[in-house]
Amino acid sequence: MSDMQILTGESLDRATLLRLADAGEPVTLTQCRLDGVDLSDLDLTGWRFDRCSLQHAQFNAARLEDATLLNCRAAGASFLGASLLDAVIEGGDYSNASFLGATLTDARVSGCKMTGADLTDVQAIGLTLREVLLVMAILPRLSFRKAQLSGVDLSEADLRGCDFRDAVFEDCSLRDAHLPDCRFDGADLRGADLGGIRLTDARLFKGAVISKRQAGELLGQLGLRVL
Repeated sequence: MSDMQILTGESLDRATLLRLADAGEPVTLTQCRLDGVDLSDLDLTGWRFDRCSLQHAQFNAARLEDATLLNCRAAGASFLGASLLDAVIEGGDYSNASFLGATLTDARVSGCKMTGADLTDVQAIGLTLREVLLVMAILPRLSFRKAQLSGVDLSEADLRGCDFRDAVFEDCSLRDAHLPDCRFDGADLRGADLGGIRLTDARLFKGAVISKRQAGELLGQLGLRVL
């Protein structure tokens, strides 16, 4: 295998990226500009995007397996149906990005801002989330079963039908999240901010572990105090 090609500080268009992808070897792009560029259907397996600007770029149905996206600016980018199997997304801004129907199996996402991102119908078995801002994100029916969630902010997120069974929350937030039909059996919620959760929603947490403080906050809605 030849040495990985490295491009630095360039503005790239689809024609150039198609030529690079057709060569069949991984490429490293460092501080390159791809804003609004269409990368749909390209095979970008093993590519590395380092501090690139990917705002409103289109990765629809692209292959990003084993790819690394490091500290990229990707607000509004589209990953519809993309394969991010075993990909690493570390740092950067993915606000309002769309991952509709994407594959994030065994992917690792950390230190990212994903405010308002759409993860509807994502395949996410083995997905790892650490220090991710998912405020107002859309994640219906996503499975977090047995997940270890650390520093994940799901405030005001759409979590309809999500599976949190046996998940462990550490320094996380579910404040004002939309939780109809969620499952929390066996979940450890002691490290989650449950602010805004109404007592009428408490049935969702049947079988979960909460702290005395959290129980007191829920019962406080009835004018009761837990001592």
